[in-house]
Amino acid sequence: MSRTFDDARRWAELGTDVLLKAAAGLDGDAYAAPSALPGWSRAHVAAHVAANAEALSNLVHWAATGEPTPMYASPEERAAGIERGRALPAAELTAWLHSSADALARGTAALAEEQWRAQVVTAQGRAVPATEVLWLRSREVCVHAVDLANGVSFADLPADFLTALCDDVVTKRAAAPGPALALRAPATGAAWQLPGDGEAVPVTGELPDIAAYLTGRAAGPLTAEGAPAPALGAWL
Repeated sequence: MSRTFDDARRWAELGTDVLLKAAAGLDGDAYAAPSALPGWSRAHVAAHVAANAEALSNLVHWAATGEPTPMYASPEERAAGIERGRALPAAELTAWLHSSADALARGTAALAEEQWRAQVVTAQGRAVPATEVLWLRSREVCVHAVDLANGVSFADLPADFLTALCDDVVTKRAAAPGPALALRAPATGAAWQLPGDGEAVPVTGELPDIAAYLTGRAAGPLTAEGAPAPALGAWL
């Protein structure tokens, strides 16, 4: 599908709401519990999302002023920020989630049309128009709402977002080594061809299951022969 600016804005707002509701009421013990990401607690996930909002606010500042403002000073600074955040008391960590999201929303709301067209550079070094900030944020809040492992699943996310997410992940995976796949979600009519090693393995399933598989959050649906879907490497 071809996602639009309005789609990304809607998904970012919805995903932020879903994530903040999933984090609401988490105390210290709940934040310390494992997330859906190996080696990370829920506090790590929350700190990562809050730091991401601040990093994307740097790109909004770049678009608004023309002053180059990287998302993060360095990978080390990014990791250190997450470590500092995950050690915060529960109430402070939740407050940071809210305040950083609010600041990003205010910043994006203030951008004029020509500022949205300004070129900024992502943490991966891609030069993109500022409009891409909303897609990056929607991807962040929606997927990590699931990663909090507190009642949200991919099935709770909008089908159009999941389709756009699969489009995005397939594009990224196509540039890296991995198995060739022919993915289909018959209920929605969506299908993806992922180039790679060997003959394409057909993998069919529900759209949320395909999205979870492609993003490395689940083992994935079975192949047409009933075998496990091929293992995938890191997505990001």
